[in-house]
Amino acid sequence: MMPGCRRLLFLPLLICTLSAFTATGYFTLYRASAANAVEASFTRASNEFGVPVELLKAICYMEGRLSNHGGSPSIDQGYGCMHLVKNARVNTLDQAAQRLGVSASRLKTDMPTNIRGGAALLHDEALQLSSNHVLPATLADWYSVVAAYSHATTRATALMYADGTYRILQHGFSAQAEGGAMIVLAPQLVKPNVMMAANIAAKSSLPDGCVDDGKVDYAGAVDCILDPKKFDCNQVAAKAACTYQSAQRPRQYKVLQVVIHDIEGTALDALNIFQNASQQVSAHYIVDGDGTVYQVLHDQDIAYQAGNLWYNQHSIGIEHAGFAVTGWKWYNATEYLASAKLTAYLVEKYHIPPDHDHVVSHGIIPAPSLATTPNHVDPGPYWLWDYYLGLVQKSGVSNVCSRKNAQMVRLHSVADSSPNGQGEQSNFSYFYLYSSPTTASSRIQRAGSRDDPIDETDNVEAGMSFSYLKKVVDPAGTGNMLYEIWYGAEDQARHDHFARAELGWLAIPRGNAVAGCGVPVKLQAKSGGTVSVSGVPVTGSTYVIGDAPLQSTFVSAYTVLEDGTSNQWYEINYNHRQAWVPASSVVPMSS
Repeated sequence: MMPGCRRLLFLPLLICTLSAFTATGYFTLYRASAANAVEASFTRASNEFGVPVELLKAICYMEGRLSNHGGSPSIDQGYGCMHLVKNARVNTLDQAAQRLGVSASRLKTDMPTNIRGGAALLHDEALQLSSNHVLPATLADWYSVVAAYSHATTRATALMYADGTYRILQHGFSAQAEGGAMIVLAPQLVKPNVMMAANIAAKSSLPDGCVDDGKVDYAGAVDCILDPKKFDCNQVAAKAACTYQSAQRPRQYKVLQVVIHDIEGTALDALNIFQNASQQVSAHYIVDGDGTVYQVLHDQDIAYQAGNLWYNQHSIGIEHAGFAVTGWKWYNATEYLASAKLTAYLVEKYHIPPDHDHVVSHGIIPAPSLATTPNHVDPGPYWLWDYYLGLVQKSGVSNVCSRKNAQMVRLHSVADSSPNGQGEQSNFSYFYLYSSPTTASSRIQRAGSRDDPIDETDNVEAGMSFSYLKKVVDPAGTGNMLYEIWYGAEDQARHDHFARAELGWLAIPRGNAVAGCGVPVKLQAKSGGTVSVSGVPVTGSTYVIGDAPLQSTFVSAYTVLEDGTSNQWYEINYNHRQAWVPASSVVPMSS
């Protein structure tokens, strides 16, 4: 969706008369105001099906962020806040429709009905799991039911789903549902009865080339590891197609980053691509919409996933089922949970800071060369970075930003500040630059089409920090704050993608900016003129992606030593992408 566009969602009036057919066959009339209709829906479904109201709230919050998403499906083809699924693996949507005697369309679009549908399925799942055909007696005993409700491909994923739900129960929440109602879940003093899940098993068969044998680096993954004799560039015949390089990382190359991708399709699409040597691409892991994690390469090996060779050598790549541009196909909770748990394992294993400078999108990595610019833009403007990194940190990895500076600004994800997936402008987490200190002025030049919502040449994404010279409240009356920053802009007329840093005004909605993290640096050059900005931290490399004037300022999140040398390089947030300058061209500024 284009920024500035807004798709109207014609939600049913919450001041209405709702009727439903109960399990005993009676129609119950219910009237509610807009303020309590959603809250009442939880209570009503709980009473009807005997499922704890706290559990219904927790699942609806985790799966749908208290929204029915306008009837749009998740990447796993799940609908509504209870994520009723209809795909090749499972069909709980039609099951719920038959159970309630309503249409599947109503379950997709009407939130109270969707909540009832989820409650009915939880009720039926509980009876099937019970040896004496009764519902669990306590909230703690619903653990196995929640695991089964996930319909996960693997047992590990099912238990992860249940663990995530019970963490929400334990912490509670106060959040706004669609329509504006505030929903409150008080923290529950509950310890899940994990022994109840002893008989939970995998729900479906695995893809070709994959086995659940435990011979993986990440304990929660399915083994889809490629045969090195067919795919390893160090083992295949000369000039034969290959997809990765075997290595001994971190001994050979330090692992500095985790790269987040989407495959522009399903997890099976990703597997089919990576199992075809002629594609000459790979990733270490794939995360499916149901939370299943497939390991394709060992962590120590080098995947051909980021395009840029230096980043390939120094990162782990995670592919996700999904699409960058279609924000209505929202990533569901299970995929976020599974990916965050995997990333937490990786950042702990390799001592990587769990921030957006080190857990990066493919879209902030410089292309392999100027000729191949622009690089990929995944996972796109609808990935919830604040939410995702919060999940990573909740998995036991802390993030400490000890180098804050009042003249640096860091961007929060706009998408995280409202219910996910409703196709609103607030879902779009790219922030644009303007030529003057007002949004009434033109945006800075971009290399691509103005009609391309995922062009990254005149904007930045959430989670990045920038050094600013001035800030002003937008005189155009939007309420935005505008920050004057240096930005590597491309000249559309040149068609060579070489960028030159110039001053522009970054517009950020009020409340979505905090003091930045990193070190502000000023660029210098012994010979005067401009400073060359590189796409890799390699001395003598011809891969110069742009330049910047003397005394221009940027934020550096970290430094590296060039491989095999003592040469120090500073990473800088040059535009939407990271870039590199040698220490000889940098003067760190006091924080």
